Amino acid sequence: MQSYVGVKRISGQPMDRAAYNAYRNWDLPADERGADEGYLVEYLDSPDSNHPDHEHYISWCPKDQFEFANRPVAGLTFGHALEVAKQGEKIARAGWNGKGQFVVAMPELQLPPHNTQEPGAKVNDRTAKFIGEDTPLNCRPYFALYNAQKEWVPGWVPSQGDLFAEDWTIVE
Repeated sequence: MQSYVGVKRISGQPMDRAAYNAYRNWDLPADERGADEGYLVEYLDSPDSNHPDHEHYISWCPKDQFEFANRPVAGLTFGHALEVAKQGEKIARAGWNGKGQFVVAMPELQLPPHNTQEPGAKVNDRTAKFIGEDTPLNCRPYFALYNAQKEWVPGWVPSQGDLFAEDWTIVE
């Protein structure tokens, strides 16, 4: 079997196995211990619901596996923060001094040349001045910082401290 590493946004609530089965209106199977500690888990990336009180798919996970595989949103490693940034979330360090400051991963961008007659977005005059009016724009993904002065700073690069910090959070 192939090995995997998962990173996804979930909601979790402590709930033992018996309470989870009762919540689902299921009988506890004879070979399961109702007192087993665990979590009710809702998978926020799932469009399908399997319970009327939840918008997304839910399941139960034993406590040890849940706590090993998941971190609270406040207290992420840079690796976790990077993965959620690539999924479109805003991220920030708890230790940053700049109020309202965050980082986003800007996705790859491809635009037709400035002189194209095609409708829609295309290379603007400011960019065409440097790459040429008949050159399409092929921009690779990059980080952009929205700073405390409410300015976009493209090309943000994490410091060594940022890379090893475990105070990253998802900005709501």
